[in-house]
Amino acid sequence: MNQEGKTVKESVITTTELVLPNHTNQLGNLLGGQLMHWIDICAALCAAKHNNRICVTASVDKVDFHHPVKLGDAVTLVASVNRVFNTSMEIGVKVYAEYFKEGTRVHSNSAYLTFVSVNETGKPVKALAVIPESEDEIRRYNEALERRNHRLRLLKGES
Repeated sequence: MNQEGKTVKESVITTTELVLPNHTNQLGNLLGGQLMHWIDICAALCAAKHNNRICVTASVDKVDFHHPVKLGDAVTLVASVNRVFNTSMEIGVKVYAEYFKEGTRVHSNSAYLTFVSVNETGKPVKALAVIPESEDEIRRYNEALERRNHRLRLLKGES
């Protein structure tokens, strides 16, 4: 870590979960709420790793469901810091469903969450900057600002 901050790759968190019967609905598909729980945990770990401190969920922008995830599939979540603002940061999470029977992996979901870096008493503190390096990281860095501006406009009642 340098004085400016950390690179995106220094804070990436990857977790894998097995979809069990208690994670599914009557159709044998992964419950959306269960997936959101896993996404929140993965993103929180990413934010905490980036800042070397506790970070709390401030908002979940959106979770897109592209493909159903079935009982017995493995779910791999990859979280990374897209951009840091002052005390808050946007974490992007990509979710992949792995179908072991077919030997395939499908991008099934994406999510954007905002986390706030806090001190020992729960007060917001300045978050560590993120340094994007690759073209993809720079694109996500720029898009995160657009999403933040949109969120702020919505809070003000604008569209």
